[in-house]
Amino acid sequence: MSALETANASVMSFVDNRLDRRATKRTDTGFLDTLLNAPSTRIVLSTATNLLLPAEEGETVGHTLETALALGAERKEMVFLGQDPETERSYFATTVELEEDDVAILDGFKVTDLRTLALGPELPADELSMLSQARALIHWHRTHRFCSRCGHPSQMVEGGYRRDCPSCEAQHFPRTDACVIMLITDGDRALLGRPPRLMEGVYTTLAGFMEPGETVEQAVRRETLEESGIKVGDVRLISNQPWPFPSNLMIGCVGDALSFDIHIEDDELEACKWCDRDEVRQMADGTHPEGHIIPPSISIAHELIMGWLENRI
Repeated sequence: MSALETANASVMSFVDNRLDRRATKRTDTGFLDTLLNAPSTRIVLSTATNLLLPAEEGETVGHTLETALALGAERKEMVFLGQDPETERSYFATTVELEEDDVAILDGFKVTDLRTLALGPELPADELSMLSQARALIHWHRTHRFCSRCGHPSQMVEGGYRRDCPSCEAQHFPRTDACVIMLITDGDRALLGRPPRLMEGVYTTLAGFMEPGETVEQAVRRETLEESGIKVGDVRLISNQPWPFPSNLMIGCVGDALSFDIHIEDDELEACKWCDRDEVRQMADGTHPEGHIIPPSISIAHELIMGWLENRI
């Protein structure tokens, strides 16, 4: 575990998944059927955009199989998430085809999105992490129902960790898109940018998708140069975070700047600037004179910035 993870293991969201995914047993349909039918098993339910959480006291994230089927869920589309190693309770996840107007009037359900849950104090870290796994897998299944080779409808197998095409026999696996997210520094200065999509006033680390054939270090240097015009030398991998929007792995890095004049040439950023420690501290404390702030603590960007500010990385 890195220094950043050791100091902040319970701060970043989505990193505390403790489920045993039983990977060696997922080809056994009888095993999965037994788990699915167990009275203690719970099903995480989601629409295309929102999670449907139980409203009753004592239940936090999952529903009984009976409830899931009553809402139109299909047994053959149940993704196996894993088993709690302490309670041995099994968790599955699936999507229900409900219109948003129908969801709004459901009794006995709390309708919310994962980002809102992560920003609140309601759920334990391990349950929030399980929901991130569920949402990433559900999104993949919703968007990969047809074979990319021949276009035939595909079928879920191995508990949802593969889809097979019965026509051309192609096999398809859930994807995770790797992204580099990097704090570029020049001694006591940090490079922070503002993408247009963020809430007003938020300045954050630079980030971008890795491309085929790149190392992490090469991706950090390329993305930083493309977005800000800053050349980067040494790059250090610090930590990583699953980011289920929809299914990314954020690879957190710190890089040393080799040049210092900022040039924004594309539409990735609407602003970018060097910030000294005093300014970053104001942004973290909410006392910046222009109202600038850093991202919330659920994100690895927050942890990279605070790790640098507090001399932990």
